[in-house]
Amino acid sequence: MILIADSGSTKADWWLAEGGRALRCMATQGINPYHQDEGEISSIVMGELLPQMGNAEPGGVYFYGSGCRAEVAGVVESALRRAFAGAERIEAQGDLLGAARAVCGRSEGVACILGTGSNSCLYDGEAIVANTPPLGYILGDEGSGAVLGREFLNALFKGRLPECLRREFESWSGLTMADVIRRVYREPLANRFLASLSPFIHAHLSCQELRAMVIGCFRSFLRNNVACYRRPDLPLGIVGSVGYHYREELAEAARAEGMSLGVTMRSPMEGLLRYHGGEG
Repeated sequence: MILIADSGSTKADWWLAEGGRALRCMATQGINPYHQDEGEISSIVMGELLPQMGNAEPGGVYFYGSGCRAEVAGVVESALRRAFAGAERIEAQGDLLGAARAVCGRSEGVACILGTGSNSCLYDGEAIVANTPPLGYILGDEGSGAVLGREFLNALFKGRLPECLRREFESWSGLTMADVIRRVYREPLANRFLASLSPFIHAHLSCQELRAMVIGCFRSFLRNNVACYRRPDLPLGIVGSVGYHYREELAEAARAEGMSLGVTMRSPMEGLLRYHGGEG
């Protein structure tokens, strides 16, 4: 039996599995070693996860999370070791390696995350061998939910989208331009606010100007983050809600940039179950 975690900063999903089959799905608050020390992480695991696990004793624990870079992964591993002293193997890795293992397995490929933020890598079947720094939604994160929201608002309020769409947006959101500026510049977590506009954008892709904007955002992501790997022969594996819901537009952007779209999945969990399927 093994335990696999997929964690963002807000929420972590945990799956107990055996033979590649999920036995139990659980959730806790998110774990990010850049913002939490070993004691805080241990408290989450002990206080929130263990009560949901009953008597289960996994032989392997595999944690994949945002912010879990090599220099801080040991903090997570130490906290997990406290809770699962009997586990033969405990591993903490970043979410990008989790995405690569999920969509590529043990084969070479290009893996991308497209959610609130964005990221990408060239993967050789075992490790990440190249990564373009995403730089966040102000300097980068092309193709992410946050940047889609930012570009949408820019086009909407500068008159590059139909006026009827602006009226629909203001009715849907209850926000005026002044409200939007306040939310972006004066309140915390502007990236999450911008990404929260994605459902409205997706629901209005029949507007050709909006659809062209979305495809342009994805082409920018591919040009600025993926083209430098110089492997157009490898299909793009995509993890994340934006990549999953906009897969038709993403496929069109990929074709325009001389690339091809491969596997898309909203969550990496099913792919990670397959990757670790022979264990436990």
